[in-house]
Amino acid sequence: MCQLLDGSIKCIIISFIDIYKNVLRHAGALNLKTITDFDMKELGLRFFKIANRYNITLQTCAEEERLLECGFIKRDCMDEEFARILTGKTKFKPWRARGRESCKCVQMVDIGFYNTCKHYCKYCYANYCEKVIHDNVLKHNISSTLLIGFLKPEDKIKVRKC
Repeated sequence: MCQLLDGSIKCIIISFIDIYKNVLRHAGALNLKTITDFDMKELGLRFFKIANRYNITLQTCAEEERLLECGFIKRDCMDEEFARILTGKTKFKPWRARGRESCKCVQMVDIGFYNTCKHYCKYCYANYCEKVIHDNVLKHNISSTLLIGFLKPEDKIKVRKC
């Protein structure tokens, strides 16, 4: 993957699986296991070796400190500095969706849409109903201004501010 992304990215932010409702529903299929300190270090060193070959920085957000010794940096995925670079704004509200005290990310407007990805990843928080995914994918139209479907006369457009 790093080879395919070579020259296009500077940083990869990783996180280990969060136990969302969808993850619990698919726990059997996921065959989850507890990651030991040894596993974490081994995985971290392997990731770092590959990423380093392509001058890609590895970063964690709201994760334990264990990967720092493997060459990762710890930084919030969407901190105020990065949000300012992306938006030009200077004031941001804290994002508390994860409910983790260690997460210091700021709120941004997400342009995604739940139940639209055809990869059907069992660990994904954004996909939780395969039938809805199938139906939504059928509504996609490359000519539309929306990710799914078209604006209808009864639709209301709201400007969301963070």
